[in-house]
Amino acid sequence: MLAQNKEKSLFALIKFVLGNAHKNNEQIKNIIQSANEQDIDVLRYISFEYKISPIKLYSKAAKYCNLAFSEVVPRDIKINLDIIHVEELKSINGFKASLFDREILFVTPNIDDLFILSNEFKNNPKSYICIVPPNALQEALVANFSSDLIDEARQRLARRWRFASAHLDLTYPSRILFLIGFISLIALVTLTPLALTIYILPLLILLFLVPAWLRLAAVFEPPPKPFIKTLLGDDDLPIYSVLIPLRDEAQMVSQLARAMQNLDYPPYKLDIKFIVESASKKTVLAVREILDDPRFELIIVPKASPHTKPKALDFALPFVRGKHLVIYDAEDIPEPSQLRKSATRFAYDYAIDCIQAELVIENDKESWLTNLFCAEYSALFGIMLPALAKWKFPMPLGGTSNHFRTSSLLEVGGWDAFNVTEDADLGLRLSRLRYKVGILNSKTYEEAPATLFAWINQRTRWMKGWMQTFIVHNRHPIVFFKDAGWRNFLAFQIYVGSLIISPALHTIFLMVFIFRFVSAGKIDLQTEEAWLFIYLFFLVVGYLATTLHSIIGMIRLKKFKALFLIPTLPFYWALSGIASFIAAYELIVKPYFWSKTKHGLTNVKRRQK
Repeated sequence: MLAQNKEKSLFALIKFVLGNAHKNNEQIKNIIQSANEQDIDVLRYISFEYKISPIKLYSKAAKYCNLAFSEVVPRDIKINLDIIHVEELKSINGFKASLFDREILFVTPNIDDLFILSNEFKNNPKSYICIVPPNALQEALVANFSSDLIDEARQRLARRWRFASAHLDLTYPSRILFLIGFISLIALVTLTPLALTIYILPLLILLFLVPAWLRLAAVFEPPPKPFIKTLLGDDDLPIYSVLIPLRDEAQMVSQLARAMQNLDYPPYKLDIKFIVESASKKTVLAVREILDDPRFELIIVPKASPHTKPKALDFALPFVRGKHLVIYDAEDIPEPSQLRKSATRFAYDYAIDCIQAELVIENDKESWLTNLFCAEYSALFGIMLPALAKWKFPMPLGGTSNHFRTSSLLEVGGWDAFNVTEDADLGLRLSRLRYKVGILNSKTYEEAPATLFAWINQRTRWMKGWMQTFIVHNRHPIVFFKDAGWRNFLAFQIYVGSLIISPALHTIFLMVFIFRFVSAGKIDLQTEEAWLFIYLFFLVVGYLATTLHSIIGMIRLKKFKALFLIPTLPFYWALSGIASFIAAYELIVKPYFWSKTKHGLTNVKRRQK
């Protein structure tokens, strides 16, 4: 009898919540069965399946049970809740809070709890119970425990792994020492007379010829075979978390929302979190406007240093519910099948911990800069990274569209909140701890900086981040060597070292060669000017390798019209050289400054599948 009454009450509640969407009892039975099969609460399942906003859903549920409802938890109330670790916050669905002289239970109940609360209120009408939607409950928890979350974001990596955090290991003396080495090396190569050139040739070979050889080897490496498996069906897919950090990007929110809604993944298995800094008020408001979609959540990061993307990601990490996790940037439009492909790869390849999707520039035809940026990305993500993954070398990840097993990401300490190229640093840490990184046969379409100022700012940040990563991991070289093994240790020194120093040296080489050639008129092999031919040789080899890389990458993407700009790559590299000098300066005076790239400025119409 009790079971029958409970079933009647359950059916009646669901009918009330569905309203005009209700058809018959068979429909309700199917809803309950599907929710149970997917191990999801019936109310949340209805919200996702019938696209009912959480506010509307829980307000109707509260009304049916004669309980109070509020769209928000009042600000600045004191939550009476003790936690041992911030990771507990994601499993909390209710808390008591003091408001004036009353203690109120704010709760986002599952359907069984709703009936329990309703009965409690009937038996004790003086009990104060208020139903709130999931976003409201989470926002209140974030606000109340923001200091704990900030501390964890800053210190998680240092607590879990010594000698790996830029906060502790990027000391002022180490930065000064790096700058001295950086300037000395450039000066040595630039000013060395013929008598000493022979002694620095081994160094030049390491800095130029070995990376050029790696690029050429990658060009001739057979492309990776697609991971051919039947894609997982909806029932077999795990919960997938999507983290989208935003700052002053209100204009991108609607495009992002459409891109996320187009993902071929069951809505009730998506955990999409927009992570917005509190100072970005327009962006916060723009995200609030799309929260009617139950897939979306808003996490507001309070103003606190460092003001970096990885700090924001680390702040949100305790709330991640997914077995897997991916990062998308403000301008990203991933292929709809990307998450399903990634989940399938994780399911069949138990050893893999991180998968990098391919980033493709969509506004390549907008300017000279965007064309060459596209060529650079086509070479890096289409040729170089697949080769590094195949060779099992350390792989600097892209800042977006990298997919993780959440457990593996937590094991390596998350992101370094103080590193401005958190992707490169994380890729190296994965390698040091012998985690497996692979390539995903799926594209994410991006927008390149279209103006010189925006491009220089972004490239300066990248250069500074590579410098940070190089310093931090080399602070304790013996530990690094033991962790990575000699092969990966050397690969990191050569590959990342060349990324840092070669743009500056190529720029100097080019300037010195042009100056000497113009001023001398001709070069005599028997004079001190002969050393210029050595410079010319390294210029030619370096540019040939990069040029071939870019040509093959652009052909692979069928962007044939941009090939005529490839010969101008030396000037593009000269700009990178300028950025490297600015980065070296910033490394000393503002090492954790994050130069934000503005998005949504392109005149090219973006795709929407």
